[in-house]
Amino acid sequence: MDNPVGPALQLRIPEPARGHRPADPVPYISAAGEMRKPDLDEKVERIALMRKQLVRVLDDEGHAVGPWAPALDADQLRQGLRDMMTVRSFDARLLRAHRQGKISFYMQCLGEEAIACAQRRALRADDMHFPTYRQQGLLIAGGHPIVTMMNQVLSNEHDPLKGRQLPVMYSSKEHGFFSISGNLATQYVQAVGWAMASALRGDTRIASAWIGEGASAESDFHAALVFASTYQAPVILNIVNNQWAISTPEDFARGASATFADRGYGFSIPALRVDGNDYLAVYAASQWAAERARSNLGPTLLEWVTLRVGAHSTSDDPSVYRPDDEADRFPLGDPIERLRRHLTVIGAWDDERQAALQTEVDALIADAFAEADSHGSVKSGHTSSPATMFDDVYATLPRHLVEQRDRMEG
Repeated sequence: MDNPVGPALQLRIPEPARGHRPADPVPYISAAGEMRKPDLDEKVERIALMRKQLVRVLDDEGHAVGPWAPALDADQLRQGLRDMMTVRSFDARLLRAHRQGKISFYMQCLGEEAIACAQRRALRADDMHFPTYRQQGLLIAGGHPIVTMMNQVLSNEHDPLKGRQLPVMYSSKEHGFFSISGNLATQYVQAVGWAMASALRGDTRIASAWIGEGASAESDFHAALVFASTYQAPVILNIVNNQWAISTPEDFARGASATFADRGYGFSIPALRVDGNDYLAVYAASQWAAERARSNLGPTLLEWVTLRVGAHSTSDDPSVYRPDDEADRFPLGDPIERLRRHLTVIGAWDDERQAALQTEVDALIADAFAEADSHGSVKSGHTSSPATMFDDVYATLPRHLVEQRDRMEG
């Protein structure tokens, strides 16, 4: 065979563009208030021109500026601050419980609290969220009992899921929180299907699908977008871009696209990028997407730009692949501090009230954990009966399973 003509073929292997070198980790940053707010029924082609911008409301001094600023009063803002601080304290206590050997596994959402908390407040209580393992803020902002969540993480005899889920994989139909799956991206197609069923029933409830930017490379993500676009399903398609999957930067999943919001345009779905560390921007964008869905205008894709400050999970050591000062250099700051600054600027907050709230929240979490811990954990052997594996599977248990359960109980 003759020697081939031309250069040898090569693959593009994504590498961390930031590595351990100082660089701006967020491209296409817009100034606060700069991005216009489209009409709900604006053509997708016009919205597509905005997908390299960033919806931002809070400026560096803490003022709410621009057309996206939502009409939230001081009480609502203070509640948002409390929600986020509760989530952060909850995470810290359970992370400590893992280090104490009380639980087997944990995943925190440090630095991402605004996304779940603000969207939960922007949507209705009867809407259904299809979350990943980093949206505990949906439950906490929705008023789910914190002790119950801790019982599930401890997998003790008061665990509502009876030890049949990994820690942090909560489930609560009554709080609009679909069961978390350990298989990445499956919740995306489930959310679209649920939204389609809601529309077919003539219901008024919408669905909200959640995924991390790394898992958006899964085929289920793209299948969900096909169905959402084809049937104009009433669903919000959230992509939480926290810059890192388990150990690879967001470049791997994004590929050659400039942003993850680009994915929406490819399916003719309106898509926006939003400052995920700006509580007001998250609330406003979520409210806008929800209004589109309820007006039968179809799905909206929202890319939330944020940063996973902590490890991927308690099984991860981020020091081997992330810069030590990444959180300090992240240009979008800390969501709790930014909302606190805004409340201070409008005269609705001060350092004394902040300290008092922190004390109150920490005491709430400490008391809740003490109660949950009093029921033991899977590690101490205080678990539900193994016979409960037969529960909640069939409406009427088949005869052969009845026999197996009876033998186990006997």
